[in-house]
Amino acid sequence: MQHAVGGPLPPPEQPGRAPGPAPAGGHGPVPPPPQTAPYPGPPSGAPGGRLGVHPAVQPGPPPPSAQGPGGPGWGAAPGAVPPPAPGAVSPHVTGAVPLAPPMPLFEHRPGTGTATLAVLLIGPAGAGKTTVARHWARRRPVPTAHISLDDVREWVCSGFADPQSGWNEHSEAQYRLARRTCGFAARNFLANGISCILDDAVFPDRPVVGLGGWKRHVGPGLLPVVLLPGLEVVLERNAQRSGNRRLSDEEVAAIHGRMAGWYGSGLPIIDNSALDVEATARLLDEALARAIAAPPAG
Repeated sequence: MQHAVGGPLPPPEQPGRAPGPAPAGGHGPVPPPPQTAPYPGPPSGAPGGRLGVHPAVQPGPPPPSAQGPGGPGWGAAPGAVPPPAPGAVSPHVTGAVPLAPPMPLFEHRPGTGTATLAVLLIGPAGAGKTTVARHWARRRPVPTAHISLDDVREWVCSGFADPQSGWNEHSEAQYRLARRTCGFAARNFLANGISCILDDAVFPDRPVVGLGGWKRHVGPGLLPVVLLPGLEVVLERNAQRSGNRRLSDEEVAAIHGRMAGWYGSGLPIIDNSALDVEATARLLDEALARAIAAPPAG
């Protein structure tokens, strides 16, 4: 997927000045939701009464532990090397220096392989977007860049819009500028044959400035995937945060509820409630491979 670089950016979206709830942690102020009927909820039959998994993405069985190195809600890391039997020599030990097991690469499994692509990872605060995006980018067999919207926003030091200060014209302008900057960077990477993955808390009830805006900035071939663990997992992870990245439980629940609107959108949705980072990144790669093989119409 190649996109021209240097052309004029699309015109900015109209700023919304209405007050709204505080922002998703680490993703700027949350714009107020439009006045529409509330989303009825996920499809019936979701496992365990939680938000289920989109039919396109079916995770494997959960790991034996729900607590792992990735923090609360992440499972135990797969591929752990069991201790050798008494008298046996571990294949991962050379002399007296234990060696880590080899890092599995995605090219050994069905997935995106060496394709050049642009990905948008969507999800609420606490979904693990940044961690999974960084892990997926590092483990691909070809150069892949992780473009963090948080990092770009924080380039603005003086007058930075505090995510907990609410939604106003300044946060609107700064958020719009950060997204346009990320889109420009993504197009430059793609023009040089480098894949990229961006992460953002995009709401389904704001299509013009949300997913539609990202496709205008990056290109129509942008591949969106939703990362949506259960509410209890998101709340637990949010409780581990500090500073302006930590939100109140009420704000987290409201954001998570709005994200449920992605059900029925046709986008692949991954429920990583009981998955560790490695397993989630592998599901992401498989979902992207399916999207490449059968791109959605329109």
